[in-house]
Amino acid sequence: MKYYIIAGEASGDLHGANLIKALKTEDPQANIRCWGGELMKEAGGTLVKHYKELAFMGFVEVLFNLKTILKNLSFCKADIAAFEPDVLICIDYPGFNMRIAQWAKTNGIPTHYYIAPQIWAWKESRIKAIKRDIDHLYVILPFEKDFFEQKHHYPVHFVGHPLIDAIKQQQPCSLFEFQAQNGLSNLPIIALLPGSRKQELSKMLSVLLRVVTEFPGYQFVIAGAPSQEYEVYKPFINGDQVKFISNKTYELLQHATAALVTSGTATLETALFKVPEVVCYKGSWISYQIAKRIITLKYISLVNLIMDQEVVTELIQDSCNVAQIKIELQRILDPENRTKLLQEYKQLETKLGGAGASKKTAQLIIRSLQPLR
Repeated sequence: MKYYIIAGEASGDLHGANLIKALKTEDPQANIRCWGGELMKEAGGTLVKHYKELAFMGFVEVLFNLKTILKNLSFCKADIAAFEPDVLICIDYPGFNMRIAQWAKTNGIPTHYYIAPQIWAWKESRIKAIKRDIDHLYVILPFEKDFFEQKHHYPVHFVGHPLIDAIKQQQPCSLFEFQAQNGLSNLPIIALLPGSRKQELSKMLSVLLRVVTEFPGYQFVIAGAPSQEYEVYKPFINGDQVKFISNKTYELLQHATAALVTSGTATLETALFKVPEVVCYKGSWISYQIAKRIITLKYISLVNLIMDQEVVTELIQDSCNVAQIKIELQRILDPENRTKLLQEYKQLETKLGGAGASKKTAQLIIRSLQPLR
C-alpha cells in the first residue's frame, strides 16, 4: 500500500516516525512518502519537504509568510497527485493539513487524521470541515473522545498518547555519562525548554535567563530544538552557569531537577519524565491580544487541560516576568511541593490511556484499507 503522511513540526516528526515504524511492521510492503523531518526519514519514509521550511507561529507570522504557505500547498497537492497514494495521513498541523485533506477528499483519496486539530481550544467551527473531509480521526487526549462524539456526534478513535511510547523507547543514560558528554558540572540541572520556533525561543530565553543569578547552586541547560541552528542560541549561552545541548531533550529531562517550559507538547513530555515544571509563555503583543479573545480555555498547558485543574503553574504574558518565575521556581524546588506534584503526575499518566498509540493507529488505518487490497 502507498501512504502519504504530512507532519509540519518537530513533535509531528517524532510521532510520524513511530507511526511509520508501526505501518511497516503491519504492512512490510508499505511505500511511504512524507513531509516531516529526519526521524521520519530514518524510520523509512521518503522525505519530500522538511518541517523546518514549514513552521510559522502566530497570527502575524503566518500573515507575513502567506506567499510561502500557498506555494507549499500547491506543491503538496501536485506531489500527492503524482504519487497516487492509497491513503493520506495528516498529523496535527491543521492550518495546512485541513486544506490538503479537503483537496484529497474531493479527489477520492481516503483521509485519515492522527492527532486531531485542537478545535476544543479554538476554531471549533472547523468541525464542519472535519466531518466533511476526514474519514477517520484518531485522538490522543482522553477528553477529546467525548468532545467529538458527545458534543459534535462525530465518531473518533481514542488511541492513547504517543508520547508514552516515545518516552519508553528512550535509552537510559547515567548522570555521570550525561555530564561528561555535554560538558556539564555536578550542579543540579534546571532545564530550559523555550520552544522550537525561532521567534518564540528568542523571546522566551530573553526572559527565562534573567533568573539565573538568583539560583547560584544550579546550572541552567537550554534544550536546543532540532529545527534550529546553534547560532540562534549562541547569544544566550554563558559558560559558567548557562549551558546548551542540541537535540537531546529527553536525555536532559532524565536528569533535570526542575524545568521552565514554554507551552505545548513539551509541558506534557516534562511531566511524563516526572520533572517539576513552571509553564512560561510570552508571545508578541498583537498575537496575544488576538488569541485571548478567541481562545476560551482555562489553561494553556496539556498537563492542566488533561487533569482539568492547575497541576503546574502557568505564567502567561504579563505574569511571565522575572519576579514571578523566581517565586514559582523556588516553589517547585521545595521538597514538599515536589512530592505532591509527582503524585499528580502519576494520575496524569494513568489518564492518558497507556502505551501502543502508534500500533493501534497503524492497525486501524490498514484495517480501513483492506477492501482496497
